[in-house]
Amino acid sequence: MNKVYLGKLGKTVGLNGLVKIYLDTDFPTQIKKGTILQTNKKIELCVEKFDLDKSTIKFNSYDDCDSAKKLTNLELYTTIENTKDSIKLKENEFFWFDILGCNIYENDILLGNVVEIHRFPLHDYLEITVTEDLQKKGLPKVFLIPYIKDEYILKVDTSLKTIEVQNSYQILENS
Repeated sequence: MNKVYLGKLGKTVGLNGLVKIYLDTDFPTQIKKGTILQTNKKIELCVEKFDLDKSTIKFNSYDDCDSAKKLTNLELYTTIENTKDSIKLKENEFFWFDILGCNIYENDILLGNVVEIHRFPLHDYLEITVTEDLQKKGLPKVFLIPYIKDEYILKVDTSLKTIEVQNSYQILENS
């Protein structure tokens, strides 16, 4: 999967083709004039104007209310490549798509791999599908690890698709 979900389009605003946008991204700055986005209906859209403060967006060739209405409820996506090119992460920051699929190790024991990331008010949580070997020992199929650096997450290596953790086996046993 090479798509990164950015948000959803709402109803039109005014008469000139503006559409309400409901963002679901940590990086709204990657949406700017000239950015090519794709919808869940495989329609390519080129951003003409984007106002983060007003949560509105306008696309080339959608210059009136009637044409813009066709965009209502469409989901917007960009590519992994565009995201990596337009966003510069700080040290120890990672894209979710790089974390997904990582194997989780505690003391050289493979606990499982990351299948989803859940966002809760205080912390993000990694959803881990537990290895079959550990499941055979009576442990659950799935558990969550809080993404708290140094308390649970020790080292992330997205190139090797590995995450070293601590105090997580105990969470698994008590899940």
